[in-house]
Amino acid sequence: MKTSRPKEITIAGAGLVGSLLGVMLGQQGYQVHIIERRSDSRREEVDSGRSINLALSERGMHALRMAGLMKSVESLLIPMRGRMLHSVDGQTEFLPYGQRPHEVIYSVSREKLNSLLLTAAEEASDVEVTFNQLVANIDFDAKQLVAVDGPSGQSKTHDFEMLIGADGAGSRVRRALIEKTDGSSRSDFLDHDYKELEIPAVVGTHAMEPEALHIWPRGGYMLIALPNLDGSFTVTLFLPKTGEPSFESLVEPSKVREFFRQQFPDALALMPELRSDFRDNPAGRLGTVYCSPWHCSDCGLILGDASHAIVPFHGQGMNAGFEDCSELLRLLEKNDHDWAATLPEFEQTRKPNADAIAEMAIENYTTMRSSVTDEKFQLKRELGFELERRFPDLFVPRYSMVMFHRVPYAEAQRQGTVQQQILADLVDGKSELDQVDFEHAAQLVRERLN
Repeated sequence: MKTSRPKEITIAGAGLVGSLLGVMLGQQGYQVHIIERRSDSRREEVDSGRSINLALSERGMHALRMAGLMKSVESLLIPMRGRMLHSVDGQTEFLPYGQRPHEVIYSVSREKLNSLLLTAAEEASDVEVTFNQLVANIDFDAKQLVAVDGPSGQSKTHDFEMLIGADGAGSRVRRALIEKTDGSSRSDFLDHDYKELEIPAVVGTHAMEPEALHIWPRGGYMLIALPNLDGSFTVTLFLPKTGEPSFESLVEPSKVREFFRQQFPDALALMPELRSDFRDNPAGRLGTVYCSPWHCSDCGLILGDASHAIVPFHGQGMNAGFEDCSELLRLLEKNDHDWAATLPEFEQTRKPNADAIAEMAIENYTTMRSSVTDEKFQLKRELGFELERRFPDLFVPRYSMVMFHRVPYAEAQRQGTVQQQILADLVDGKSELDQVDFEHAAQLVRERLN
């Protein structure tokens, strides 16, 4: 039977996912044209204050390895071996993410990683990237899109065989696809926003432990800091939009400084430009995109943030998008590059997992800003590590499944729900690990996780 394999692929969006997908499809022999609404970030200064540092973990690294790019990316990475918790009085406590040497996540600059992927896409055979092209209209019946050239303002019609939207949370491709299929789409925003700040390098070195994600958990809000290669830290404040304290109430520079003095005094001492950073950097919104369907017949698809943007609190937005790329390539190979067969299977496979990581990311915000300092939470975390050490074939903590394995997100969520009840039962009335009956623990794990 003849399969429907297009020769040319048009990708809207030259961000992280679009660029990586362009490389991977080019390697498969497709002619790829990537169109991007923004100018080339490698040649023009990127706006500050809008880019939370990224955390690269196993799912994303797997996709980069598939594309043959992981070795190139390694020079951009800083390992983060765990969370460094900062209390109000300046005391710190380090909580490792895992218990094996490779169980780390990596801080990486969005700008530098995107530049590397763009260059790799341009260097790939049969891949073309065109910037300053705003998608104005899409006709899936005629298989045409109209793009407006930014500098000239002129419109141009492009024919496409297959259009893939990797154009972010505000995706124009999603809008057209949902309209064409009479589907549904919504964006759920948190009542918290974020603002990006900075801890500069001190004589070219990091002012705090570089191999950690620093967190100042304060219950209803938090501050985090991720290390950069130049010795600085990208600092992000997550705070309610309204109320006290909130971005609405923190307007006067004196009030901002007093808030930091009371809540984050050790960070304040390392932030000489707090006043100007807080004033000049805009507050960004935090939201989740839910939509259905993700594909249109055999000629349209959305992936990455365009189909499932999530909040950043599990560090999985980029990784989930990269996993979309590796899963699409896996299914194309399985289906002999029959796109008509692959597109619905891709959506059926990926959407439950996208929904699962969206829920887990929101849950992890509560964990990071509040639960992580709770003694019972830390006891359950230690117990989870001990169960993994004793019964590695039976028990892997949910966080590890998400970050260090490629267990489908939905399965990690399912097992994690059961795990939490097991851990709660085992630590009920206990304050130390040596009070736990591990034979009983193994029995519970076998009974409930199978």
